[in-house]
Amino acid sequence: MKKILIINGPNLNMVGVREPGVYGTETLGTICDKIKTYAGSLGLEAEFIQSNHEGVILDKIHTAKGEYAGVVINAGAWTHYSYALRDAIAAVKPLPFVEVHMSNIHAREEFRHHSVISPVCVGQICGFGANSYILGVQALAQIINE
Repeated sequence: MKKILIINGPNLNMVGVREPGVYGTETLGTICDKIKTYAGSLGLEAEFIQSNHEGVILDKIHTAKGEYAGVVINAGAWTHYSYALRDAIAAVKPLPFVEVHMSNIHAREEFRHHSVISPVCVGQICGFGANSYILGVQALAQIINE
């Protein structure tokens, strides 16, 4: 069974509590359970990491090549300014990354409209709430099973 990694960045541990009108009321744990079940139905084993510490995520990305078939990443606020994250993703190419966001970042504050990681990801899915992750896993499954 191919393994995929689901990365959640800063403040995503607060999903379900933080701005429920934007992010919904499901906790990250509940969302991860749904992702794991869905990934399993596609013959994939999903593993998860969430951290509010950028270095922890960078270290995980550095070791991802060869361990995972692909990555779904919700980088949270790092999406908009972390060149270190962008460079880490680029460093492990050709490992495919799918960028996801629960909210529609293009319909929110101006600073959220730009993603510095999009150019090194195979695609971006945003605006579908927790289902953005499911769509991201579906896209990743198609890419890694081609």
